[in-house]
Amino acid sequence: MRILWIVIITFLFTSFNNNSLNQKRNLADITETTVTPKSNYLDLYNSFGLAEKIQFKAFEQAMQGWEKINAKNKNIITIIDFSLPSTQKRMVVLDLVKKQVLFHTLVSHGRNSGEKYATSFSNQHGSYQSSLGFYLTENTYIGGNGYSLRLKGLEKGINDQAKARAVVIHGADYCSEAVIKSTGRLGRSYGCPALPREVNEQVINTIKEGTLLFIFADNQEYMANSVYINSQNQYLAESPKSKKTHKV
Repeated sequence: MRILWIVIITFLFTSFNNNSLNQKRNLADITETTVTPKSNYLDLYNSFGLAEKIQFKAFEQAMQGWEKINAKNKNIITIIDFSLPSTQKRMVVLDLVKKQVLFHTLVSHGRNSGEKYATSFSNQHGSYQSSLGFYLTENTYIGGNGYSLRLKGLEKGINDQAKARAVVIHGADYCSEAVIKSTGRLGRSYGCPALPREVNEQVINTIKEGTLLFIFADNQEYMANSVYINSQNQYLAESPKSKKTHKV
């Protein structure tokens, strides 16, 4: 009987150690494939090869919000850099786990936000302007502009009227290289971030249902009012006291 108890105890001890080891290995696997939040994002920016695509400040602010916003799918983030002219590809979709640029494409701004450059922004109905800041993607639907993606604006007074204004991602004929060649800029929307028809469906299917979208412009008013970015000092680490998680 004594020998039997020794065998049982030895078996239980070995099983416990193996389970603990497997749990540690699984945790290590997860840690290796997720992004660790950083206060200095320059290395990550360079690892994506974004220097020729969007400004570093756009990426930095996007990642500051990414740290704080409880998105359903944290692996994918979309960044639109409206500090660039509409003749340039100024939207990127990033896979933060695989460290890959999934899409780099043209995107139109609102017709009252500016001509070649977007310089004016609004949250108001009937403004026909783009709104800056952070959004969560929601469900898709077929509307007047075809396959479209609803957006939820997360910033009160900045973009929280997006759904009421029907600001969505959709494809548009006026968002194309051909239009740039004929007019010197993209056509413009009523405030929606409109995409080229040929990539619209692919982009929407990649970012739908709970990923983060950030629309950037080097805009002092936005930086002074957003709760998600560190407007006082863009290039220094965020102090621990200022870090908060905002549930949306």
